[in-house]
Amino acid sequence: MTQYFRTLARCLSVLALALAVSACEDPTARSVVNVENHLPNLRFELQAAGGQTVTQDDVRGKIALVFFGYANCPDICPTTMARLAQLVDDLGDDADRVRVLFISVDPHRDTPEMLGRYVAAFNNPSALGLSGTPAQTERLARRYRVSFQILEPEHPDDRNYVVNHSKGVYVFDTSGEVLMLVPNIEAPGATAALTQAVRERLQTA
Repeated sequence: MTQYFRTLARCLSVLALALAVSACEDPTARSVVNVENHLPNLRFELQAAGGQTVTQDDVRGKIALVFFGYANCPDICPTTMARLAQLVDDLGDDADRVRVLFISVDPHRDTPEMLGRYVAAFNNPSALGLSGTPAQTERLARRYRVSFQILEPEHPDDRNYVVNHSKGVYVFDTSGEVLMLVPNIEAPGATAALTQAVRERLQTA
């Protein structure tokens, strides 16, 4: 029950953040919310395939699109990753100036090697799958107000369980400062709005 209330509190904090920072924006542009100065800068230390340790320094100089999900996700994650792959493709010659970071909220199942194969399936060379320990995952989720809840199976040995998680995509600039949040990339026009926002930011970077 304590975990339930902790997860609910996180969900409410993300919603409150999105509403607060979008209140002074043009309502037609709320699919991409300006969150500058509302969230911390990019900072992490996680593992990628091949035993590689990755930190924020490894993506410095690129626009970072950060999404928290898990490899066994049946709907939100594959849809989001497909849309982000399309975004990168649409950037054309600027595609190599963007990095998509898929960070697992299911560290018990998602090994770095598994995540490497997962992101490769979307044919997006800019994507990197990252995993950490449960403690690292929890700290990073708190840092960016990401809600997730592992629905524990009835039997401890059952590896087929669901992880509920928020669907926001975070955008950080080339120096790691937070820029934007896309609360729901599946919303009408959200992908196009994010693509345009990233393209404009790259023009001034």
